[in-house]
Amino acid sequence: MSSRFARLPGRVFNRYYGHPTHLLAATLKTFFLAHVIWEYGYEISPTAGASMMPTFEVIGDYVISSKHYRRGRDIKVGDMVTFRSVTEPGERVIKRVIGLEGDYVLRDTPGSGSDKMIQVPQGHCWVTGDNLDASLDSRIWGPMPMGLIKGKLIAKVLPWSERKWLDNGLQRPELD
Repeated sequence: MSSRFARLPGRVFNRYYGHPTHLLAATLKTFFLAHVIWEYGYEISPTAGASMMPTFEVIGDYVISSKHYRRGRDIKVGDMVTFRSVTEPGERVIKRVIGLEGDYVLRDTPGSGSDKMIQVPQGHCWVTGDNLDASLDSRIWGPMPMGLIKGKLIAKVLPWSERKWLDNGLQRPELD
């Protein structure tokens, strides 16, 4: 019985070693599947920076984002999204959606003395970090194009002891 198991890895190896085209085909399938999942499925990425504290730590948290929501599809107020930075090309940023097209939002930080409201234009959203004092967001660069959204955060996976599904954190007010 032990001789049968000893030969098993050799059989698998010989299958590809004897036919390089089989190895090439298997490798291409693997890369294709990984590409499809990465571009259209899910992505695991680290968080960095203080703008989303206390929701995420400055360093050490990892989150999963769903690409179903890219380009703003089915995004709601309160969702946390990842997107291409408006000010630093190539950088990815995580922020919370505060307003969608047609919504009125406070232009500046609450308590700053300015109470100017603006309407979010069509095809844009208003995003801010949870830590307003440390966040560069729509209060600085204005409404963000929905086309820059890469995905919606759906889970926190690391640290392992803090793993959880992420909801949008806002609830509808109950009207009497």
